[in-house]
Amino acid sequence: MVDDLTEKTQSARSSLEDLIAKVPGVGAYQEKEKRRDADKLLRLHVARRLEEQLARVNEVQYQLTSQGRLDVTLLLERASTKLQLLIDRIKTASYGYAGFFDAIKVDEDALDKLYRFDERMLDASDELEITVGRLVEAIQGEEPIIEQANGLIRQLENLNDTYSKRQDVLLA
Repeated sequence: MVDDLTEKTQSARSSLEDLIAKVPGVGAYQEKEKRRDADKLLRLHVARRLEEQLARVNEVQYQLTSQGRLDVTLLLERASTKLQLLIDRIKTASYGYAGFFDAIKVDEDALDKLYRFDERMLDASDELEITVGRLVEAIQGEEPIIEQANGLIRQLENLNDTYSKRQDVLLA
């Protein structure tokens, strides 16, 4: 699991940053920025983990294509598309910014909630790795893999649905 990135980004301050943090209003701004940076690092880590699984799914697709098993290949293409969509959404998700005049003000608690939400996505990437592992085992054992492929698609649909609720964290 990833170490708490928030603590790492907050503890990596220079003496100049410590001095600047003493200026009224600047310290709180810097703390928010550190939280945003930590969340960005976490999301990029999750995206990399998901990209690893995408590469594994693509390898299975290649193997199935070479075996002439186009029925399962088409299912895995759907899974690849859903996984790539999730990766892109995670990489480009908002950092918890709200403009000065926005109705929704983003405070430290909301940023912490976003971070915890993204931590759960890291846990979900572990579960996805297990599912893809079962898929790989099924093809290596020449077992029927349509059930595993359909399960992977359902899991990715659920992950995309869950990630659609990320913005709701700011409203809670």
